Amino acid sequence: MKHVQLFLLALTACIVFSACSQKAGDTQDSAQQPETNQTEEQAQQEPPEQGPLAPLTGRQVDEPLEQRIVGVMIDNHPAARPQSGLVHADIVYEILAEGPITRYLALFHSHIPDVIGPVRSLRPYYLDIARGYDAVVAHAGGSPAAKEEVIRTGYPSFDDTRNGGFVFYRSDHRQAPHNLYTGRALLEEGEARFGYDENYEIPALRFKPEAEAMNGQAAEWLEIVYDSRYYQVAYEYETGSGTYTRYINGEQHTDAESGQPLTASNVLIIEASHRVLDDAGRRDIKVQGEGRGYLCQRGKWQEITWKYQDGVIRPFVDGVEVGLYPGNTWVNIIPDNPGLEESVSLMRHKP
Repeated sequence: MKHVQLFLLALTACIVFSACSQKAGDTQDSAQQPETNQTEEQAQQEPPEQGPLAPLTGRQVDEPLEQRIVGVMIDNHPAARPQSGLVHADIVYEILAEGPITRYLALFHSHIPDVIGPVRSLRPYYLDIARGYDAVVAHAGGSPAAKEEVIRTGYPSFDDTRNGGFVFYRSDHRQAPHNLYTGRALLEEGEARFGYDENYEIPALRFKPEAEAMNGQAAEWLEIVYDSRYYQVAYEYETGSGTYTRYINGEQHTDAESGQPLTASNVLIIEASHRVLDDAGRRDIKVQGEGRGYLCQRGKWQEITWKYQDGVIRPFVDGVEVGLYPGNTWVNIIPDNPGLEESVSLMRHKP
């Protein structure tokens, strides 16, 4: 009987101990549960770790971009359209080259395409812009003043007519001079051969968050007239993408390789002093200074003052630099005579 009592007592103790253990476990689990929830909430609230940003677009990239910026002079004669590679440029400057003809300085950094062109000649004011980005310039000769400056200063360039012919090739689908091309592999070979891939600096640009609202008046259709017959540029705002699609003479401006339309997250239109130098219509254009302009972003525009500061043309409002939205930028430089009011139309909707 005593053994039975002892057995019952031991059994009761085991049951009590087990119940207590279960209660303690429940208490411990319930105590830990809020900690787990709190950690999850914190993880949701904390912004994800941001990777490196492309210096000229402000967009996230997988790895820091350590290569040098490359500037390519691209033809805009009607016989040169559609061009190749402009769709991949981080920043494009459009300026009059001679007579009514505009030309592009396309800056490539976050992506250098395999086909770029047609390539044309250089002017001193394009060189002034490229210098601010410490960019290697690819071109086919240039005005006498531009060629003299490149030689005198030893500025890093690939000139098809002088030292860099191996960086270019002629295509048979167009007639010269609108058939000179280059591309990523050739440019990289040239940089390595001439040592241009060393000792360079990349400027810092100001960007605003994607979610930041744009101040200004509505402008979903922009028109810029360089020449009333052959060089009418327009941009149409696309709400879905938050970018402007580019047009030339009423037709979408597209990429020759992919057929994609050219777009821009930011369109900067500025007026600068232009002075005709010779019978060919070559000009002296003052891009190192300041003046008036319009900055168009997210379907709106605002008047700005532009300044050539730290080597880059930057927009300012009330003395404060205005940030660009992440993405690519087109800069249209027009003569200050007749100026913005006569050459540019900013419309709420496409006419």
